[in-house]
Amino acid sequence: MKILHTADWHIGKKLHKHDLFADFELFIDWLCQVISEEKIDLLLISGDVFDLANPSSDARKQYYQSLIKLQKLDCKIIATGGNHDSPAMLDAPKEILRELDITIIGGLPEKLEETIIPVFNAENKVELVIAAIPFLRDADLRTANEGITYEDRIEAIRNGIQHTFEKAAEICKNQFPEVPAIAMGHLFAAGIETSESERDIQIGNQAAFNASQFGDFFKYVALGHIHKPQRVSAEIPVFYSGSPIPLSFSERKDDKRILILDSEISWEPKSVAVPHFRKLLKITGDLNDIELKFNTLEDHDHLDYLIEVDLIEEQYDAQKIYALDVLVNNFKTPGYEIVKQRAQFKNKLKGTAELYAESQQLEDLKPTDVFAELVSAHDYEEDTKNEIWSAFNEILEEIHQSENSAN
Repeated sequence: MKILHTADWHIGKKLHKHDLFADFELFIDWLCQVISEEKIDLLLISGDVFDLANPSSDARKQYYQSLIKLQKLDCKIIATGGNHDSPAMLDAPKEILRELDITIIGGLPEKLEETIIPVFNAENKVELVIAAIPFLRDADLRTANEGITYEDRIEAIRNGIQHTFEKAAEICKNQFPEVPAIAMGHLFAAGIETSESERDIQIGNQAAFNASQFGDFFKYVALGHIHKPQRVSAEIPVFYSGSPIPLSFSERKDDKRILILDSEISWEPKSVAVPHFRKLLKITGDLNDIELKFNTLEDHDHLDYLIEVDLIEEQYDAQKIYALDVLVNNFKTPGYEIVKQRAQFKNKLKGTAELYAESQQLEDLKPTDVFAELVSAHDYEEDTKNEIWSAFNEILEEIHQSENSAN
C-alpha cells in the first residue's frame, strides 16, 4: 500500500495581508498529479488544515474543492485537526465526507476507539490501521487539579500525550492483531527545528514530547505542527512532513516536501520536493544597496515574488526613513510585490514600544513576544518567572480553545 503524508496546509493563510490562495491551489493541482502518477492509496493530512479556527468562506470553499479534486483519484483520505483548527468546524460535515471515503477527526473524541481507522485493500481485507490522533489540547490531557507546580503541569501533559498513543497502540493490537499500524499526531517534539510561523502549544512549547515515548509498536508516525520537514529521533520512523508552501519569511529557504511510503518495500518514507510556486525574498542593506537590488531583479513566470525590505544604516536619520518610503512606494517591477518594510539603525538602541512602532506591524507580533518584553522588565526569581509564564500560557490556551468552541 502506498501512503502519502502531508500536513499544515493552513488554508486561508495571509502573509503580511497577502492572500496565499493561489499558492495552495497550485499545490493541490500538483499533489493530485503526484497521487495519480505514484498510484497513492492513502493520503494522510496531519493537522492544521486551516490557518484560523473560524476560516473565511473563501477558505472553506477552497478546502471542499480540494477534497473533491483529491476524492476523484480513488484515494482514501484521513485528516486530523491541529491547534489552528476548530474541532467542531472540521467535524461538522464528517458524516457526509465519510460517504466519500474521507475521514475527518477534528478533535479527540470521547472514545479513543473512534480514532482507530482500518484501511482495506482491493480484496476488502484490512491491510493497514491508522491511529488518527488530532491535536491534544490541555483539557484532553489533564484535569485542573493535576499538578501543583509548573514542572508537575508540564509532566502531566507529556504523560497525557504518551498515554494517549499507548492506549491507541493497545486498541490497534487488540482489534487488528498482526496488522501494521501508523499513528498520526500534531504536537511539538523535543529537539526539532522550528520557524516563525508555528503557534506555541502546550505551555508555550515547554511540554515538548520526547519521540522515544511513541514506543516501538507503530510502523511510522506522521506528524504535523512543525513547518520544516524533518526526521525526529526515535526507535521507529517519526517524521514531520512540514508545510507544503512557505508560511513565513523564515521559511523562504526551506525545501518543502511531501513524504511517500510503500508498505511493501519499507516504512522509511521517500521525500518528494514540492515545486516553488512563489519565492519569498528578503532585501537588506543601506539605501544604495536596496535600490541596486531593486534594479537587478530578474524576470520570472511564477506567482508574484513577495519581498521584505530591511533598511540597515549606521546613523539614525529620519530622512532615510522617508527616502525608504519613497523608494518602496515607487517600486513597480512586474512580478514582484513588497509586503513589508522596516528601518534599523545600528547606533541607536530604542525602547520596546519605539522599536515596535517603527519596525514591526502589530499583526507580526506574537502574544508571547509582547509578554516576554513585559516579563524581562522585571527582576523575577526563576521559580516566580516560571509560574508567571505557566499562568500566561494557560490563559492563552484557554483563549484559543474559546475561539474554537465559539466556531
